[in-house]
Amino acid sequence: MHPLDWTILLLTLFSIVAYGVWKTRHINTTQGYLQGDRDLPWWTIGLSVMATQASAITFLSTPGQAYNDGMRFLQFYFGLPIAMVVLCAFALPLYYKLNVYTAYEFLERRFDLRARSLTAILFLIQRGLAAGLTIYAPSIVLSEIMGWSLDITILLMGIFVIFYTVSGGTKAVSVTQLHQMTIILIGMAVAVLIIIFRIPKDIGFNGAMDIAGQLGKLKVVDTEFSWSNRYNIWSGLIAGTFLFLSYFGADQSQVQRYLSGKSLAQSRMGLLFNGIFKVPMQFMILFAGILVFVFYQFNQPPVHFNKANVLQLEQSSYNGQYQQLTTQYDSVFQLKQTAVRNMLTAERSNDDVLLDTSRAQVKRLQQSAAGIQAKVDALILKVDEKAVVEDTDYVFLSFIMGYMPIGMIGLLLAIIFSAAWSSTASELSALATTTVVDIYRRSLNKNKSDRHYLITSRLFTVMWGALALFFAYTASLFENLIQAVNIIGSLFYGTILGIFFVAFFMKKIGGRAVFYAALIAEAIVLLMFYLSGNVAKVNDILADWATGAPEFIASICTAAIRAVEVIGNVSYLWYNIFGCLLVMGIAWVLEKVRAESRK
Repeated sequence: MHPLDWTILLLTLFSIVAYGVWKTRHINTTQGYLQGDRDLPWWTIGLSVMATQASAITFLSTPGQAYNDGMRFLQFYFGLPIAMVVLCAFALPLYYKLNVYTAYEFLERRFDLRARSLTAILFLIQRGLAAGLTIYAPSIVLSEIMGWSLDITILLMGIFVIFYTVSGGTKAVSVTQLHQMTIILIGMAVAVLIIIFRIPKDIGFNGAMDIAGQLGKLKVVDTEFSWSNRYNIWSGLIAGTFLFLSYFGADQSQVQRYLSGKSLAQSRMGLLFNGIFKVPMQFMILFAGILVFVFYQFNQPPVHFNKANVLQLEQSSYNGQYQQLTTQYDSVFQLKQTAVRNMLTAERSNDDVLLDTSRAQVKRLQQSAAGIQAKVDALILKVDEKAVVEDTDYVFLSFIMGYMPIGMIGLLLAIIFSAAWSSTASELSALATTTVVDIYRRSLNKNKSDRHYLITSRLFTVMWGALALFFAYTASLFENLIQAVNIIGSLFYGTILGIFFVAFFMKKIGGRAVFYAALIAEAIVLLMFYLSGNVAKVNDILADWATGAPEFIASICTAAIRAVEVIGNVSYLWYNIFGCLLVMGIAWVLEKVRAESRK
């Protein structure tokens, strides 16, 4: 990397962190550390909320998602504005009225301590896992540009973000996120413009859009309903709304951001700002991935985007086979480039026959290229059976390092690191706050001095940082980081939201009923997730049980096989609404049973 890029990268990161530490140098109380001074204006809240959600995963993985699957992922965010309006109307006024540190304090006042503690623990589990992923993502970048082991870069990234969070608490996170998000938005806009100028002049922007459209990359809205389809208009508007209601209304990493506002009005405006501008921001990031896809139709992409895997393969005894596959891949690319140009010519001349023929040829060549890439992946696994061959998260990074001009590389890498640190710092701060306020101070060690709780808060921040580092070492097990974060959230958010919905809208339900309903609902959601990856395995077991069993048992097993096939094909986004409705329904039944037993 050029010295100018290093200068821009280091200067940008150092100045942001130094500013945050300096602005919070006088914080010496537990409230100031965990909650800030509640003096933030709406624009800081709005950008802080966006920055908390927009981790490095957003800027590494989302363009790769669009590169492979097009713009469909944007539908995931269609429920966000709806969720923001609902929260501004119901949740925010209540949180401000009760003057809470965390969202879970409200649950004890509405139900009991058990409900509060259970919800806090569910949050701690899922957010602790997610924090590991947000450390893993920028570690990929550092590993790529430095040529270091990924394990070492994970450790370095984790230590740095722990120090930065411990130093100033939640206010340090919020004030730095204002500047981080500003740099992120400007940098991504400039990156999109540069990619457009990198597209061959005879193709141009309009030609790029024609190519992307013909190859199905620009399809944003999918109206066909399917439980197994992760991204369609229905999952976005319905399941997505439930996910965002839980994330922004009951996830302490977000609640902590807007509870730092000067007033209820300022917090409302900050949330609404997020609801309005988040979707366009995601569109821009996905669009960058589409442009990279078109760019690579005329500039040969690597057969495998993870350079570390390729280097290891080139140094192995399989290098000869790899070079043969690379030669085949080169030939396929040349044929595909010609077919793409033919397709664009047919589009411009309205030649439908040539358009259909050339488009079909492009798709056949894409399949051929994918087959060669699969063979390369197999060689990588022969060299190292533990290697991660899924390289979607490396697509945008590879483009940045290979084709961005000097200076812009440093800025874009600063964006990725800034997003990583801001999101991870928010998560560690929220984890420490919830642990201290909802578990430690409430149930384990009451009536200590403020100094004691301040020191404890810093120690818990370090503890959660260490656990996040541990989880980061398992992040490579996931296919795609942006999906991994949403899957982890969907496993718990539905149950958490269900508890809050009962608290808000079902006034006759008591704490005992909602506690057991939440346990049952969470168990069902986890079972659904297990079945989603093990349909064949479970059905084989059921079929074995049915063989030779009495007719009644065999019929039960047959019915169970059908149920497993249905449940196993439900997309993870729907877990949010199922978990929520299960808590509400089971709690209502349990409360009715309890009332009847009293008669």
